[in-house]
Amino acid sequence: MAEEEASTRTVVVAASANLLVALAKGVAALLTGSAAMLAETLHSVADTANELLLFVGLRRSTRPADEDHPLGWGQERYFWSLLAAVGIFVVGGLASVYEGWSAIRHPEPVESVPVGVGVLVVSMGLEGWSWLTARRQLGQEAGRRRVSRRTYLRHSSDPSATTVYLEDSAALIGLSLALAALVLHAATGQAVWDGLASIAIGVLLIAVAVLLVRRNQELLVNSSVPDPVVDRLRAAVLQADWVDEAPDVAAVWLGPSQLLLLVTVRVRPGGTAAELVDDIAALRQDLRGMGMVARVEVTPVA
Repeated sequence: MAEEEASTRTVVVAASANLLVALAKGVAALLTGSAAMLAETLHSVADTANELLLFVGLRRSTRPADEDHPLGWGQERYFWSLLAAVGIFVVGGLASVYEGWSAIRHPEPVESVPVGVGVLVVSMGLEGWSWLTARRQLGQEAGRRRVSRRTYLRHSSDPSATTVYLEDSAALIGLSLALAALVLHAATGQAVWDGLASIAIGVLLIAVAVLLVRRNQELLVNSSVPDPVVDRLRAAVLQADWVDEAPDVAAVWLGPSQLLLLVTVRVRPGGTAAELVDDIAALRQDLRGMGMVARVEVTPVA
């Protein structure tokens, strides 16, 4: 529940910041005529829409299991996060590259430079607020799992904070590029800086989108959890004194921090069938008590 609340807070902060930034950038793009500023406006519009998609995924993924979805709705979050990644690719990435190319082919003078610089600086502050919120959540969750932030970012089962963190990281880099391009354009009179910055922003967003698409695709097709997690689950199974071996331990994500665990165990001889039933029930309860195991099935073999 704490992670759900943290993810919701991160997404709401990101949506609020991006909406304010998009409005400010849009006004500045009209006043300055900067292609890089327009690219950044498209970037923030895409980010705002993406946060709304993430919020929908958060709400839908917490619905209880029913007859049609006996394993729950956790993977809804991966679907909506995948849509958000596609939005980054199309609205943010491709549109920015197109605007940059158009600016190079058909250059226009830049105007109201101080306004553009001011908006970019304010935007950096708002994006930094959102970035720090996502970074703090990732750090707290990585700490609870005793892994580095980098490792958690790579293997996290919750795409919400990961998407916000990568989006905001790209936004801060993009804002720096737009600011540099605006100043260089005004100083040199060469629109090529503006166009190149817009193209660079687009390429950056495309790279982020590809990373997010790949990660959500892995989660949607039930890829196995990382080996250290499997090893920890196997060790927990082997702690039972009636278990001789655990030759097959398979774990996949049903949703954020929700594992489906399938275990095959070799049973030590000597017990009765009734004792085995009780032992399996106790093992299932212990595994579910680990916090991340939502459902577990144990198959005993002689």
